[in-house]
Amino acid sequence: MLKRLLFVIAALVVAVSAGVPAKAGDPARWRPTVGLSWQWQLSGKLDLTVPANVYDVDAVDTSTAAVAALHQAGRKAVCYVNAGASEDWRPDAGKFPAAVLGAGLDGWTGERWLDIRRWDVLQPILAARFAACKQKGFDGVEPDNVDGYTNDTGFPLTAADQLTFNRRLADLAHGLGLAVGLKNDLEQVAALVPAFDFAVNEECAAYAECGALKPFIAAGKPVFHAEYDVSTTTFCPVTKKLGFSSIRKRMSLNAWRQAC
Repeated sequence: MLKRLLFVIAALVVAVSAGVPAKAGDPARWRPTVGLSWQWQLSGKLDLTVPANVYDVDAVDTSTAAVAALHQAGRKAVCYVNAGASEDWRPDAGKFPAAVLGAGLDGWTGERWLDIRRWDVLQPILAARFAACKQKGFDGVEPDNVDGYTNDTGFPLTAADQLTFNRRLADLAHGLGLAVGLKNDLEQVAALVPAFDFAVNEECAAYAECGALKPFIAAGKPVFHAEYDVSTTTFCPVTKKLGFSSIRKRMSLNAWRQAC
């Protein structure tokens, strides 16, 4: 009993010193480090030959066998889950009641913002999605659309609502032994770094916002960053100095990739 108590205390000390809130009972999880290379593919036939340490791929479309193949090749796998919006083509789309469906996402047919205040409704759906990722063998999860409060969602969402929701997502992932990434939501990075294991960002170079992600690097947590329209010769020198793991992608997020 004494040895067990000392072990728990030691684990708490390590977690606190790393800026990660320790929670009793949470299983061990992958803790990615700064400098890992990554691939982000959400469409097309999955290319397992890309030379990257981490693959961020779709939770539903990616098979258990594909995740196992990535592991066999010494790679980590992160599942993409749309957490803040519904997608009408997903197998569980019918589980979202009309009351939590808001405005459509500009430019994304079939997607609607969710009322993230309704955790009573969303928690079972998202828990099932995260659990499916765990069952397939994924190491982490990328919850998307976690910045609804800055968009026209159809709901009066506040910054506080978003912080609560995002922390709940992190807790949900950690409770399953999954690492979790903060997608964009740059305005709340400083508050959310302790709860998340890595960041995923789109176009911080294009919008001159990359500095907002420095707290992740300072905490020893990687920033997986992608640009669409800016050339690698332009953004790579900037993001390399910041310590980011940067790539250029097409908006379709197929297998094509240019790494820094």
